[in-house]
Amino acid sequence: MFSIYILTYNEEIDIAACIESALLSDEIIVVDSCSSDRTVEIASSYPVRVVQHKFESHGRQRTWMLQELTTKHEWVYILEADERMTKELFQECLAAIKSQEYIGYYVAERVIFLGQWIRRSTQYPRYQMRLFRKDKVWFTDYGHTEREVCDGPTGFLQQTYPHYTCSKGLSRWLDKHNRYSTDEAYETLHQLERGNVKWMDLFFGRSEVEKRRSLKDLSLRLPFRPLLRFIYMYFILGGLLDGGAGFAWCTLQAFYEYLILLKVWEIQHMPSPNLASTQVSDLGKSNVDSIGVKPSS
Repeated sequence: MFSIYILTYNEEIDIAACIESALLSDEIIVVDSCSSDRTVEIASSYPVRVVQHKFESHGRQRTWMLQELTTKHEWVYILEADERMTKELFQECLAAIKSQEYIGYYVAERVIFLGQWIRRSTQYPRYQMRLFRKDKVWFTDYGHTEREVCDGPTGFLQQTYPHYTCSKGLSRWLDKHNRYSTDEAYETLHQLERGNVKWMDLFFGRSEVEKRRSLKDLSLRLPFRPLLRFIYMYFILGGLLDGGAGFAWCTLQAFYEYLILLKVWEIQHMPSPNLASTQVSDLGKSNVDSIGVKPSS
């Protein structure tokens, strides 16, 4: 058996369905980032353990729960509130943890948007580290999200999990990605300063994860990124075959890319608040001195 963590913040719409999908396990731990809605109340009505911890970042939150919260089992699975565990995936997880070959497994998500599986333009399969030995994996921050660090070999599961990416409404999605774009802008600048594209990983990477990360690094350096992303997702990946939901998804992703570029420009060109306040302060002091009046203490 393995334990299941569920990460939450203001998830009153999704939390019940998420917990019910996870009740296949004999231990569920809801790690809540101090929600202001009914998330904790709803979660507490189920036979689960609820712990609150102030959110700092995605990577730190995951590492904290792995290090500080004891579990019945050495193997754990991470669920986001808008994701679901399936019976088929659960059974494959049970079989996987019996092997000594790997310390963790990547699982592919199925993005559900506007009530439809967006299979093509989401670059399916997109893998996330979900099932692992809690003493062998931790997380670091990467842009608006996190990146796993694994102390040992990893594998891939065949079953997938549904991710209801817009379950709380389009306005919530836009608000969330507006915040994410700021973190992505800083990460973009960091990546551009840090090094070059790993071309060998891009074409000959050992796994889909390595190839995708190299592709991400390459995309940061391309001109007209929002337009190129739309063309790539809608025409090359076949998003047009996902119907109206696919067109909406590709448009939103291109807009998100454009928002990141705008915030990169803003970071590079807008004066920092501290610098601006210092300049204003110095200007005020010089004006006062010029008329022979001392500032009041």
